[in-house]
Amino acid sequence: MEFCAGGDLSRFIHTRRILPEKVARVFMQQLASALQFLHEQNISHLDLKPQNILLSSLEKPHLKLADFGFAQHMSPWDEKHVLRGSPLYMAPEMVCQRQYDARVDLWSVGVILYEALFGQPPFASRSFTELEEKIRSNRVIELPLRPPLSRDCRDLLQRLLERDPNRRISFQDFFAHPWVDLEHMPSGESLARATALVVQAVKKDQDGDAAAALSLYCKALDFFVPALHYEVDAQRKEAIKAKVGEGVSQRKRAPSRDLRSLALLQLRGRLSQGGPGPPPQPPDVTAWGSHQGYGGRWVRVRWGWGWGDSLSSASHRLQVGQYVSRAEELKAIVSSSNQALLRQGTSAQDLLREMARDKPRLLAALEVASAAMAKEEEAGGEQDALDLYQRALGELLVLLAAEPTGRRRELLHTEVQNLMARAEYLKEQVKMRESRWAAETLDKEGLSESVRTSCTLQ
Repeated sequence: MEFCAGGDLSRFIHTRRILPEKVARVFMQQLASALQFLHEQNISHLDLKPQNILLSSLEKPHLKLADFGFAQHMSPWDEKHVLRGSPLYMAPEMVCQRQYDARVDLWSVGVILYEALFGQPPFASRSFTELEEKIRSNRVIELPLRPPLSRDCRDLLQRLLERDPNRRISFQDFFAHPWVDLEHMPSGESLARATALVVQAVKKDQDGDAAAALSLYCKALDFFVPALHYEVDAQRKEAIKAKVGEGVSQRKRAPSRDLRSLALLQLRGRLSQGGPGPPPQPPDVTAWGSHQGYGGRWVRVRWGWGWGDSLSSASHRLQVGQYVSRAEELKAIVSSSNQALLRQGTSAQDLLREMARDKPRLLAALEVASAAMAKEEEAGGEQDALDLYQRALGELLVLLAAEPTGRRRELLHTEVQNLMARAEYLKEQVKMRESRWAAETLDKEGLSESVRTSCTLQ
């Protein structure tokens, strides 16, 4: 039997009081990966709680799901009636209806995540009577305002902690949720997928499609960081880390932490030398018949600095820092282009507002969109602006569907298209910033080993 020196997750949480969202997300990825495997085998744990989640060590913990004493083979349509599990983590339907299915594990995951983020489970009570009252209550589980959480994290928590199992998030939606983000979980494919995206990015860059190239560079970064986490060989890991980190170190030396300001400074420097500079060269990709790579193609990726055979090789290095810097340049170019388009569309926006005077709901949604544009101009306001854009679009899309044919509908359709483009652009910027942050803070939480693979079943 394997010894888990890190104790259990309950102790890990309580000795730290609460876990930062980014740490909780790493653990949740591992737990979701384990549940995905169990779900594919039609197995339900039925007693998920922090005490049953063990840590391989305290320094670099790797989660291990334990205690399958209550586990059952349960198809999605199977129902059980015997009371199982721990009351604090037990789904309400297990107590109230004594009838439940595999979805009770999703409730338990929500309670575990709630406890990790806020320090105690949502039904924390001083007596069993008080606990039973909370379980049987119909009140919606309210999330504390502090500490602040990302929009995706709050969305996942609320959907996991839905009392009605028919309204609770499904397993498929849980595994596909953007906060869980199993697609970018560290794996042996992370580096190959990053490479494939960089090849596409460079091609778009060479074709002069700045917006598409920027999007692909950002998506590549989403796989470079997991590749860093997955790599266990010290020399190979440092080789990747040094390349991804070059762009980060440039950012740290800049007087302003605003990515847009840094990008503009870099672009001005390139322009003063005669232009924004050519796109970097793509990595070499050569055919290889014994390994199925990303996208189902039998390929072997060979980077210019030798990542295909040895990540520590220094010969012919093609630096990831080039891609980071290029993404920053393209961001400035795309941003300038978008600002020009916004200025050109001002008259159309003014006309739309004038025509919306008799539609208070439409006028209010347009004001939210204007607030998003203003927030976008503020340093570090990308996430707030994105939230406002999404809020405005939620209203405008409904109004557009109900708007009769005419000039106002045409203007509204154009405005929605512009706002969707702005929101998509900002979404890429937020993801790029998060990827850069992850590279910069790699190993600071002592979790690099813990995210190499999915949670282990004990």
